[in-house]
Amino acid sequence: MKMLGFIMVFVATFGGLVMTAGFEKAMHLLMGVIIPAAPGEIVIIMGCAFAAFMISNSMDTIKASLKGCNVLIKPVEYKKEDYIELLSMMFTMFKLARSKGFLALEVHVENPNDSDLFSQFPKFHGNHHAVEFVCDYFRIISLGNEDPGQIGGLMDKEITEIANHANHPPHAVHMMAEGIPALGIVAAVLGVIKTMASIAEPPEVLGKLIGGALVGTFLGVWLSYGMVGPLSEAMQEKADSKVMYYRVLRAGIVAFLSGAAPQVAVEFARKALPHGIAPSFAELEEILNELPPPTG
Repeated sequence: MKMLGFIMVFVATFGGLVMTAGFEKAMHLLMGVIIPAAPGEIVIIMGCAFAAFMISNSMDTIKASLKGCNVLIKPVEYKKEDYIELLSMMFTMFKLARSKGFLALEVHVENPNDSDLFSQFPKFHGNHHAVEFVCDYFRIISLGNEDPGQIGGLMDKEITEIANHANHPPHAVHMMAEGIPALGIVAAVLGVIKTMASIAEPPEVLGKLIGGALVGTFLGVWLSYGMVGPLSEAMQEKADSKVMYYRVLRAGIVAFLSGAAPQVAVEFARKALPHGIAPSFAELEEILNELPPPTG
């Protein structure tokens, strides 16, 4: 859907040009003015924008931002089935802890790579950071700290750090998008300087030079609000979906530590999900009832 949106930006822009100027005139503008001027203007605008982006950000943020461009292909980090798996994993852990005590989880949290429990849930098991998040807190719990207030507060601090880290790339791209229109003006001013140096040329030549200069302003605004800005918003949406995964874990674990039964604790976690991806109560109950009994 997001890739379709980018295609529609091109279609709407140049389709509108054809509608307002007519097909022949629009093609003349494209082939005679816009396309000849565009390569140089794009080098000035996007070259300076990316250079400023490199100056402003760390190498980790730059790499994460470039990797984040896959949002056009994979717009969200987790889908409904991934959250169903996560809720199922929590239910299995909680059920084992309730029946055999927190020490029964020790074999799993100390060696998560070899855990039979975690391996039942491949999406979660393959998420190194989420597995580490769960195991660290259950290690603390197994050492005797079962206070939901302390555990929840500590989780909040860590989730805040996770959110800050996840938000760096989209924020960096957003800041680049905000600067692109100004760089379009820079490109346009250089075009005007070039035009003024050719002031003795006939009007037909000057008209093309002035039109070429204005292409810089057009491209700066168009690239910012039609391309890079929406890309940063899509990256932010994906970053939010990454953080949501940890918020769901927090809701379930804190509810369980507060004394809720395994299925009730999982229901707390389900309620932390947005309605668009949350399974229904009946749907989740049916899935949980079909899970094999936990082994410790």
